[in-house]
Formats: sequence, structure tokens, C-alpha cells
Amino acid sequence: MEYAEIGIIGGSGFYDMEGLEDAHAVRLRTPFGAPSEKLMLGKLGGRPVAFLSRHGHGHRLSPSEVNYRANLFAMKMLKVERLVSITAVGSLQEDLKPGELVIPDQYVDQTFKREKTFFEEGIVAHVAFADPVCPELAPLAQRLAGGAGLVAHRGGTYCNMEGPQFSSRAESQANRRMGHSLIGMTQAVEAKLARELEMCFLPLAFVTDYDCWHHSEEPVTVEMVVTNLKKGVTAVKKLLPELVRQMPSERGGCACASALADAIITAPALIPEKTYKKLELVIGKYIRSRI
Repeated sequence: MEYAEIGIIGGSGFYDMEGLEDAHAVRLRTPFGAPSEKLMLGKLGGRPVAFLSRHGHGHRLSPSEVNYRANLFAMKMLKVERLVSITAVGSLQEDLKPGELVIPDQYVDQTFKREKTFFEEGIVAHVAFADPVCPELAPLAQRLAGGAGLVAHRGGTYCNMEGPQFSSRAESQANRRMGHSLIGMTQAVEAKLARELEMCFLPLAFVTDYDCWHHSEEPVTVEMVVTNLKKGVTAVKKLLPELVRQMPSERGGCACASALADAIITAPALIPEKTYKKLELVIGKYIRSRI
């Protein structure tokens, strides 16, 4: 089986990963279906990584159509332990300006058309999600961002709307009043699924616009997003090799790797055989036998 230590998911405008050594594509089939695209494997910053385009090459999948479970489970099949999620967002706060990077530490999930857990069909798990982002990786990314020419902010709440439409003015103002920092369409579900898979999760949210609340800016359009994205993607691609290179070799400074230790509530003997086999890659270290 192929192997990757670190996974990278690219969002809007980020459809490929230049600079990969020994790059080659693999197509995986997971128990949850097919990922958005073939995964590109290779070495970045001297370490084995896997890259996946969230929306597929050519941006074929809307945020609601992405098979998030297949995408993340494919990473798990490759033995990925740390996941970097890159996304374009709108800013809901004056001080988070277009062209800047935000590493949010909280999520509000307003989506309603997504599959958000691996635990179903006879097994239940309740993972802790108070702090969704890996506390080891977030400060590292903030520290290194300046070297890539990025102004980086750490912290803040990412509000995950369903989309694919952008916000109405009323929605944008309501989300501001709630104190949210960013508005986007993809990342909250990835954070939840990464926690269930015991992956360290690092979000890199690139601000492309002020949504439609800002009194002196034009409402967000695809043209605006794409124009600003071109600048951001270049900077984020410059950041990634050094970020990957400097990630700790061992996971000891966070609890991400043991998120399931006390989360599975179903009696092992009652877990259906089919469900156990489907999730053995994830739960096998905790439940070696269902009897």
C-alpha cells in the first residue's frame, strides 16, 4: 500500500501541487465511495505527502456534492496523520482583509446536505470537538506564513454555510452580529471527520473578499474570488514545503491521535460485522474483537 505522512486538500483555485518529488497519481476506492479526484503522492519538504483537489480538476463538484467522507478516508488508507485543509473564504471582520491568511480555531456548521460522521449503521461515537484545530500545527503555520509573504491571523470562527450561492446581505449581517470571523462552504465537515479519524487538522483559510456586508466594497462575485485567489494560491504553495518540513516527526504535543479512545459508546458485541469491517482501519486499535 502507498504511504503518506501528511495530507493536503486544495480548495477553490488550488487544483494541483507543484514541487512534488517522485509525483504519481493513485485512485482509491473507499468504503464510503470514490474521492473527488485521484490523489497525487510524492515528497514535499523531504516528507511523503498526498494531495487531493477537493472539488476535482476543473472544479466539477459543488460544496454540497463533495464526498468528504471518501476524501478523508482515502487519506486514512494512506496512513496520513496530519491533514492540511486549504480553502477560500469571505471575511466578516474589518481587520481580516482580502489577501490575508486566517488559521481559524472554531467552527459553526450551518450545512444540512452533508454526511458528517463515519459512525453509523450500528456503531456510535461521540468525539470531543471543543477545540477542532491541532494546537501544535496552528502556531507553526502562523510563524512560517510571513516567510511566504502572507499576513497571517490565528484564531477566529469559520461559519460554514451550505452554498453554493453566496450570502444575502441579511445573512452576512446576521453572521457578523453572531461574532463569526469568516464565511465559507467546506471546512467544518472536514474538521469533524478528521477528528473522528484521529488526524491532526490544520486549516489554512485565504481571504478573498468581504462577503457582502462591507459598506465600501462590492458584493462578492466569482470574478473577485478568482482574482484574489491567484495571489493567495501562489503564496500558500510557497508556504507548504517549509510547513511540511518543520512539522514535528512525532505526535506528542496534542490529543488528536487518541480522539476515539473514550468516544465509542456502542457495546463491541453489538457492532454488526459489516460495520466493523468497514471501520476496522479506524477502530481496530480500540476494538480488536466484538465478542
